[in-house]
Amino acid sequence: MVYDIAIVGGGIVGLATGLKLIKSKPELKIVILEKEEQLAKHQTGNNSGVIHSGLYYKPGSLKAINCINGYHELVSFCQEEKIPYEITGKVVVATREEQKPLLENLWKRGLENGLTGTRKISLDELKEYEPHCAGVAAIHVPQTGIVDYYQVALAYGRKFMQLGGSILLKHKVLKISTSNNINTIETSIKTIESKLVINCAGLYSDKIARMNSDEADDVKIIPFRGEYYKLKKEKEYLVKNLIYPVPDPNFPFLGVHFTRMMKGGVEAGPNAVLAFKREGYKKSQINFSELAETLAWPGFQKVAAKYWKTGFGELYRSFSKAAFTKALQELIPEIQESDLVDGGAGVRAQACDRSGGLLDDFAIRESATVINVLNAPSPAATSSLSIGGTVATMALKRFE
Repeated sequence: MVYDIAIVGGGIVGLATGLKLIKSKPELKIVILEKEEQLAKHQTGNNSGVIHSGLYYKPGSLKAINCINGYHELVSFCQEEKIPYEITGKVVVATREEQKPLLENLWKRGLENGLTGTRKISLDELKEYEPHCAGVAAIHVPQTGIVDYYQVALAYGRKFMQLGGSILLKHKVLKISTSNNINTIETSIKTIESKLVINCAGLYSDKIARMNSDEADDVKIIPFRGEYYKLKKEKEYLVKNLIYPVPDPNFPFLGVHFTRMMKGGVEAGPNAVLAFKREGYKKSQINFSELAETLAWPGFQKVAAKYWKTGFGELYRSFSKAAFTKALQELIPEIQESDLVDGGAGVRAQACDRSGGLLDDFAIRESATVINVLNAPSPAATSSLSIGGTVATMALKRFE
């Protein structure tokens, strides 16, 4: 059988894309290929579960547009499918005087992105929202929420199959070749054919893209591990909802923060350290071939040369619980090292170009028989239905 569309990657973006496609054109034969034994095992299943509001992103960017649209679609989907979620709101807190201008810019950006209700709050109001939080200035963002994205992704998959889509687990894509506008996809189990390939492979999106075109020759995925602690049960009272610092504008990371989780507990983190394997969730996990590729990439070398001091600080926090605690104490001074227990880790697929740019926006590129989603880091989970809709629109033009 020749499929109309084969989607590589059974994470939240691949599943959302499949769902959007089959809802728009039910007669299409669509298959999702996932290399693992289960869906949503990697970025989707290991993230912090925050429903992002769209505060941070450059107005008019793909991130801003898709996050704000995706936010509303996600909330509606959770309501329809009875998936537990909560709109909690969050505070973003400046802990030093020099951060005040950055916080002001963040507030203005939120207003530009249409976040009505986002406002500067007094320190007394900060204490009402988060009694144990300290800072010199703060804003409150009412739209932020929490959800379990693994449950969301499984629901996308169920709906996709109910509408006639196919999902093939344990089908790792090994090779893609194209002849007469038909893609032949060799997997670890069997070979299939499709008219269009949509690459939503996350941590391996650049590798899949290089199989089917030279579109990704200027981009490499650099894996950054984000390590979390959790607050001990008896210390969860220190955090009511979500507490964020003012992010460093040079980096596409939001800094260590506190997140009340939908599935229970409070997470503290993450840091952002280079992972020595694309799916390296522990310090001990090393893939020498993948690490060598990262270190040899000209763009990574430029990033390392420019930001080595910041990188060293993140690495130090990775190995020093005391240093991690000190970073958290900027937001909640009474946190102690003994209040923290290990909380796992996630790995972020961060695209980096040859010149040393860490791609900040979503990146989607298309050729005659392929659409490559090359960069879809946070807030991709929040934005998933909107990204899926964007990719589906690009794909469906070929089937009109």
